[in-house]
Amino acid sequence: MTAGGGGPRISLIVATYNWPSALQLVLASIAVQRVMPFEVLVADDGSRPDTRELIERTQQTFPVPLVHVWHEDTGFRLAAIRNKAIAAARGDYVVQIDGDIVLHPGFIAAHAAFAQRGSWVQGSRALLSEALTVRLLSGERVSLTPFTGGINNRANALYAPVLDPLFRGEKGGMKRVRGCHMAFWRDDLLRANGYDEAIEGWGREDSELATRLCNAGIARRNLKFSAVCYHLWHKQASFDAVDRNHEVFMRTVREQRTRCERGVDQYLSGTTPPLSLVR
Repeated sequence: MTAGGGGPRISLIVATYNWPSALQLVLASIAVQRVMPFEVLVADDGSRPDTRELIERTQQTFPVPLVHVWHEDTGFRLAAIRNKAIAAARGDYVVQIDGDIVLHPGFIAAHAAFAQRGSWVQGSRALLSEALTVRLLSGERVSLTPFTGGINNRANALYAPVLDPLFRGEKGGMKRVRGCHMAFWRDDLLRANGYDEAIEGWGREDSELATRLCNAGIARRNLKFSAVCYHLWHKQASFDAVDRNHEVFMRTVREQRTRCERGVDQYLSGTTPPLSLVR
């Protein structure tokens, strides 16, 4: 069943870079959702051809449209590739995850039920150990539950939708913002002009966007116990760009900005995304 009817049309954006074995696990978890997204867009920050080949194979049997949005690899440009995917999206609600986030079967249904105008959503994720990640990547069938060995923060693996209304969490855009699991109304993203492409390299792109949304009166809501997902282990990214990106973030805080100068609008052409962005 595809999300629709009384709920929003969900465009699921999956950011990836040169890890097709992880992306394959993620796509497999999407394909068995109880409620399907309207479409899936893989936001590819310049991966090698093996990622494109995986997506092309998967497109043949995937239950919803699977779109490959790619640009050339000229360094870490996550903000830019997410903007390009947002521009290409045809749904009215954007759920974004990273290409190493494996979904519980109820993940999309949870977001469809939780979506509320005037707000954006910060989700949580359970962290998997290196050993458990290796098992999954090797093709071993592992049932992921709060009791599975190798889950480091078991509370985030608990599927208990009845507890969602009881969880509050952070309210602003500055703390505990994680772009690996967020959701937004697409028109809110367009008004904010999406991600600030002054931010390149790892760090601060998500909290900077979240702060602009909060500055514009778009409230943060936290979703913990029904949109369960599992973050594969990987080595930490380079922190070389964090100080530079933090300056962009602090400008947004100081000036209470609600829109960035260089964002998603450069990829919009009426209602049709530039064809060069989409494979």
